[in-house]
Formats: sequence, C-alpha cells, structure tokens
Amino acid sequence: MSATPDAASRHALPDPGERVPAISWPIVGIFCGAIAVFAFSTWAALTGGLPVPVTVLLSAAAIFVLFTVLHDAAHYSVSTHRRVNVAFGRVAMLFVSPLISFKSFAFIHIEHHRNTNDDENDPDHFVSGAPLWQVPVRFALMDVPYLGFLVRHWRRRPRAEVLETSFLLVASAAVIVASAFTGHLWTLAVLYLIPERLAMVVLAWWFDWLPHHDLEDTQQENRYRATRNRVGAEWILTPLLLSQNYHLVHHLHPSIPFHRYVATWRRNEEAYLERNAAIGTAFGQQLDPDEYRDWKRLNGKLARLLPVRMPKRSSARAAVFHPVRVAGVDRLTGDSVLISFDVPDDLRDEFSFEPGQHITVRTDRTVFGGEEVRRNYSICTSATSGTLAIAVKHIPGGAFSTFAMERLQAGDILDLMTPTGSFGIPLHPLATKNYVAIAAGSGITPVLSILRTTLAVETESRFTLFYGNRDAAGTMFREELEELEARYADRLRIIHVRSRDPRHPAQLRGRIDRAKLAQELGSDLSVASVNDWFLCGPAEMVTDLHGQLVERGAEPDRVHMELFHGYRKPKATEDFIPATIAVSLRGRRHEVPLAAGDTVLESALKAGLEAPYACLGGACGTCKAKVLLGSVAMEQNFALSRADVEDGYALTCQAHPTTPSVTVDYDTSERPVTATER
Repeated sequence: MSATPDAASRHALPDPGERVPAISWPIVGIFCGAIAVFAFSTWAALTGGLPVPVTVLLSAAAIFVLFTVLHDAAHYSVSTHRRVNVAFGRVAMLFVSPLISFKSFAFIHIEHHRNTNDDENDPDHFVSGAPLWQVPVRFALMDVPYLGFLVRHWRRRPRAEVLETSFLLVASAAVIVASAFTGHLWTLAVLYLIPERLAMVVLAWWFDWLPHHDLEDTQQENRYRATRNRVGAEWILTPLLLSQNYHLVHHLHPSIPFHRYVATWRRNEEAYLERNAAIGTAFGQQLDPDEYRDWKRLNGKLARLLPVRMPKRSSARAAVFHPVRVAGVDRLTGDSVLISFDVPDDLRDEFSFEPGQHITVRTDRTVFGGEEVRRNYSICTSATSGTLAIAVKHIPGGAFSTFAMERLQAGDILDLMTPTGSFGIPLHPLATKNYVAIAAGSGITPVLSILRTTLAVETESRFTLFYGNRDAAGTMFREELEELEARYADRLRIIHVRSRDPRHPAQLRGRIDRAKLAQELGSDLSVASVNDWFLCGPAEMVTDLHGQLVERGAEPDRVHMELFHGYRKPKATEDFIPATIAVSLRGRRHEVPLAAGDTVLESALKAGLEAPYACLGGACGTCKAKVLLGSVAMEQNFALSRADVEDGYALTCQAHPTTPSVTVDYDTSERPVTATER
C-alpha cells in the first residue's frame, strides 16, 4: 500500500554520507574500458576477426556502459570540476545517441527527475508507463519522446544548445544517407546502428521500466515511492545493472556516483524503510518494509543516521572586526570575483553564520592613502559548509571592488566583521515548504547561501529561483547553479531572465519586473502556494515586487527583502532634538552626547566607539541595536522585519531620538534563533 505524502515526508531525508569526488575513478575506468571495447569490436567487424553477432553484442555492451558515464555526468557526479563532467558527457553522448546534445539530454533527464511518473511532464513515462503489449516497440524507440520533449520546450533552452542539437540531428541523418548512397549502410548498421538500438532497448528496460513501472506516486507526491530498489541476486544484478537496481537511492540523492548507491542504502536502510520505500525483488515481487525485513532476516544493528547539521549564528556578543587571511581570489565573470577566507580555528565560532547573513570588509588605511574603506558583502556559501566566501562585482570607480578585481590576492589580510543581518529565516529539518527567490545580478549572493543551506537542511522543501542578468557570460555562479539544479532535480527550479541576450527565449527576455512576475504567477506559481519569498537586487526592483506580492495577498512578513544599498537622503536637522545616548557595546556601557540631526550611530562614532556599521543606508542591518529606554524614529528601514521593530530593534544609522535620553544595546542585536521558531 502506498504511503501518504505526509507519512512519507515526516522525517528529513537521511544524509547519504557520500560526496562527489574530485574525480570518480570508477567512472574513468568504465569509460576507458567501454571505449576500448567499442574500438576493438569495430576493428574486429571491419577485419572479419570475429563473427558479426559477437561484434554487435560487444559494441552494444560498450554503449550500455557509456550511458552510465553520461548519466553521472548529467548529475555532475563524475567530478567536482564542471568541465570534467561536460567533457565526459559530451563524448559518451556521441555513442549513446548522437541525435541530441549532452546539454539537451541533461535538461530532459533533470525534467524526468523533477516529474517522475507524471504522464504529461515525465519524458521517460513513455517507457515506464507503457502497456505490456507495447513494451518491445517503446523500448526500442525510447529516445523519440526525448526529441519530442525537446521540441516542445525549445523556446526555454539556450540558443547554443538548440543549435548544437540541430547540428547533431542533421549530421546523423547526413551520415546515414551518405552511407546508403555509397553502399556502406550495412557496414554502418553493424558498426553502430544495430548495437546502439540493442543498447537502447536494454537501457529502457533496466533504467526506466524496471525501476518505475506500476508505481502510481509521482516524485512531487512521494519521492520514496516514485521509484524502487530491486533486491535479491545482487551478486549479479548490481554489476550487471551498474547499481541501477538501487535506483531509488539515485532518485533520492541524484549527485551520488553510481558506485556508491549500495553503500548509501546500507548506511541508511532503516530510515528509508521508515518512509515506506518502494522495494521489489529480482523476480518482481513487491515488498512492504516489514516483508523486506523478514525477507532479509537482518542481524545486528542497522547503521545509525548522522544528525542534521544546523546553521548557527556568530558567537560574538556584538559585531567586531578581526584580521583574516584571504584563502583565494577566483574570477567568476569578467567583472566579478569570489573571495574565500581562511578563518582561524579560534575564530570559527565567531564567524559562524546563518544563511542570508553578510560580513563587512575593512581595508588597511595604507591601501587607499590613509582612508578607511569598508564595504558590506553577503556570504554566498552554505551555512553548513564550514567555509566563508563572498562575491564582489566590480563597480566602475568603486574603491574596494576595483581593488578586489585588480590587486587582492591569496595571502593578503583583510579586516572582517563578524556576520550580521537577518535576511534568511529559521530552518527546520522536518519542514516541508515552498520557497521562491528573485535575484538580479550580484543579488544572487545571499540567495545562493539561503538556497544551498535550505536544500541541504530541509530535505522535503522546494525552491524556485528567478535570476536576472544581462547575458549568460555575466551571470555569476552560472555553472554552480547548473550543478545544484542537477543535484536537487526534483526540488530546485531555476529560471534565468536576461535583458541583453537576443538568443534567450523571448518570454524570458528583459528585466525582472511586475509584468514578468505576473506572467509566472499566472502559470506555474501562485502567491498562496509559497511559504516565503526572498527578494534581492536593486532597490527599485525589490520594493516594486514586494508591493506587487503584498497586493496579491502575500503576508508582508513572508516577503523578505535585501537591497544592494539603501537610499541616502539629505540630512535635515530641524525636526530632531539633541539627546544623551547610553550605548551598551561588547559588555561595556558608554554615555555619549547626540547633536540635533545626528543618528544614534553617528553619535557613537563621534565619541570614538567601534559601533558596527556598513552601508549607512538602512539596507544591510549591520548597525542593528535594541532600544531599551526612550524611543527613536527611523528615517527608513529596509533590513528589519515588523517583528524586529515591535521587539524594540532599530537601525542606528537611521535612528533619531524622540526622547531626551535613549539607551541602546548592540550586544542583544544578534539574538540566537532556534530551529523551532517558525
């Protein structure tokens, strides 16, 4: 009996305990072996060294094995280096089916993961949903629906990918026609056409039909019952199917290399059984978890699950600067760099962060001729990764961004302020939510941290990202986003909107604005279906879309904003009063005078206090403090939620006293948030 979605998702997805290696040597091994076998069988066929049936079977076996290389490459499981995956995938694709490009195959296959068993949207359902009397024909033609699927969605695909697939289609047809006209069609059939079709039949049978047939749940409804493991006779099935008898593990953890499926299942077996995982025997008998336990006759204890690692805030009582060494400066695009930091062990707790937080960077005064330069940058790494990095996009004339692009290098020392900000939200490993983020340009940096962390911690939640840029070349983290979409195929959807790319699909061309958002809200999304929204980019875009979402019924507290910068208004002093400010900072209390028109932050800085700040425009939240006595009025606020303001927090760079004396506490501004706060 199929489990309900609620029952199946009542626990977080178990940690697979496996990661993508720098290079998957088993993949390299089977790739080289398959190429060698294909070359040998081709030579044997041309020279008559072996009977034709033998060479055909050898070539078919080589093509079958090369599909596993292609499959892992499509999920970026061959290597942590993207180009290595693409290289292996492109070569393997030429053997498996030269009718489409590797990028087109990867897109179609990810759609299969996202929509498994959904008749309308799963390209593999042509095979897995076939009635028995049609099975032989559909197995042999399994790539036909792929072409049809690609034709239906070609407007969504990059022009270079469509052109590559079109070229391959034309080239394949030209080779067949030329062989026919020159009298070599039978030779081509023996060398490739017949082996390729035989391999296609076996692939359809073993990769699609055996794992998915007769399962009613879709991937969106119940991921534990959208495909199955096939147990029994594993001494022969596992090597013969190249571990695809553990296909359920692959759909749960798409980025794991094929040769680690079995280890992942054994590590978390009981956890999968608790979720009523679909299991069949080698001979087709379907087992529920209790029947499987009886069948296996388990002895001893099952592998214990590792606890979920939750992100945590900095342990610093208030934001403070520390000198930190730059670990690396890597070019992201022509006008942006990724800066990673080597945080000392004794400062790791202070530089712990939650997704969506940021750090302030301060340069030595000697770098800019005696002038202090500080800039605020969002952290772009996952809060569970243990690494700290920011991305800096060059601004013409920008002091720090020019320095970062042209002069900064590994080994340099920068002053970093401990993480601040509250753009992200508390996460819970058992949550099942739907998130949408809208980012433009470098607004991707905090969103990327939120996206990465959320998908890792909340294994039943889903994420949609709308990402606006001028063109593909200027898209920060483009390759990494492709890898994430492949890894979280059924839970992550990324929609690129480009303003200056004439080759981009017409409906996704332009800027992200009210019209573009209305278009998406009218098709695949509804405001009511989204738990939280994250907006990051230019102030005009963010505030405009925030208003649109609230108008359509989104709760204001569920629409989170982060701006590139705040608005800097001219100072006016006539409406403000002088006051005495008591400031609690890093465990010490200071009393400072405040002149009419000054903000609380300005008064603290004039008194020589190292109060935290960055943007001075009410956008970053670095200067957040709690008002304990008295009251203040903020000129503007783009960083604090309504709940923060109700709790007494204020942005001191925007706060003017409305009482003769005010007490503020910076040490309580970064209160810990527990995982259970919703």
